Amino acid sequence: MRKNLVKHLMIMLCIIMVSLMATYIGLAVYYHNAFEYGTWINGVYCTGKSIREVNEELVKDFTYEGVTIYDKDGNSYTISAEEIAYRFDFETALEIYQKRQNSWMWIESLVHGENTELTPVVSYDPKLFETCFAKIPFLFQEQEEDNRKVAIIKTNQGYELLNERTSVLNLEEARTAIITAIENSKAEVLLEEEGCYHDLELTEEMQDTIALWEKLDDFQQCGIVYQMGEEQIPVDASVVCDWVALDEAGGFLFDENGALQLREDAVEEFVAKLAAEYDTVGASRKFMATRGEEVTVEGGIYGNKLDQQAEIEYLTDAFLTKKKEVHEPAYMQKAWVQGKDDIGDTYIEIDMGEQKMYYYVDGVMQIETPIVTGNTSRRMGTPSGVNYVYLKQTNRILRGANYASHVDFWMPVKGNIGIHDAAWRSNYGGTIYQTNGSHGCINTPRAAMEQLYNMAEVGTPVVMFY
Repeated sequence: MRKNLVKHLMIMLCIIMVSLMATYIGLAVYYHNAFEYGTWINGVYCTGKSIREVNEELVKDFTYEGVTIYDKDGNSYTISAEEIAYRFDFETALEIYQKRQNSWMWIESLVHGENTELTPVVSYDPKLFETCFAKIPFLFQEQEEDNRKVAIIKTNQGYELLNERTSVLNLEEARTAIITAIENSKAEVLLEEEGCYHDLELTEEMQDTIALWEKLDDFQQCGIVYQMGEEQIPVDASVVCDWVALDEAGGFLFDENGALQLREDAVEEFVAKLAAEYDTVGASRKFMATRGEEVTVEGGIYGNKLDQQAEIEYLTDAFLTKKKEVHEPAYMQKAWVQGKDDIGDTYIEIDMGEQKMYYYVDGVMQIETPIVTGNTSRRMGTPSGVNYVYLKQTNRILRGANYASHVDFWMPVKGNIGIHDAAWRSNYGGTIYQTNGSHGCINTPRAAMEQLYNMAEVGTPVVMFY
């Protein structure tokens, strides 16, 4: 009985072993013409599928529109897939990949599995490609290598080096890089990153030009910036390029050490030009009057006036010692505000046409009063101009050829012309000034004058106009 049981067990074990072997061999044969279990290619599940089936799915999901070529300056040109008869197929890549799989070892895929990325085999029409390649504008705008020069040129920005022998495109390397990109179905190719640019050899003359340029470049390096009110004026290469000393033939002059020479009167010319632009004493100004119109005010003693000699000495030293700083210039006369608009927002406005005086602080009107100015019928009319309060006094006797008048508050603005109270007057404004005006001063009601005297400071601009 026991022998029969053992016999039956042995028979069953043999049957199981044969079945397992048959199954294993059957799956090995099955996977011989199909992809193993757990195979993924480009996101497609391939287990048990044939090369043709997988190829159809991969082709369906793959798109390629063409390649965009970029040069070192960011210019671009696109060659579309259609223009070069671009074709692609995964079949060859799939055949190679499947041959790497051992169908007899399919059981390993139950544990590991595979996820693979394959690129298609690409084909295109070489003649069509060459036609497209020849149309890329930035490739064929390049000069012949023998014609590429090195030269120093002068522009509005100063002296510059024109070096056409650096970063020169190698056409054949560009062609190879583009073809490689197409064959790998890449969407773009950056020629500079692909190493398609090279520097050409320099002749001895070219090397001498570069050496001269280095001296010019060093000469032009000036770090001084003039602070003219709110505006900054850099003394940069566009300015300093004209400071190089030249001989009669236009050649550069060098000192005994081989350094470029500074033109003798160059700094003086620059400072004089700066003064001509930013000196405002006696200048003509556009002013928005309280009456609502823009008036032109000429003359007067208020304003900025550069100390040109001091600036010539400063700038010469700063240039030669290569200082780098923002510089506020020295002034022989300095207004409250620097720059071209030197009146600012705090000022006294005397509208002699309207016979009104206003006082503004930070742009806000604080005082408005009628006044009486110089008698125009006796040719004593108060002169126009932008002046300033240069003194403040109380209890002053004003004297003239035939008068002596006491005033409580006196604020001279130009010579003997000033703003003061006038106890002898009871009426102000209108046309009084035309026949019964002052000797040239600005007569002001006492209350308004006291208020102005207490508020306005010495140095306050006084804008006077008709």
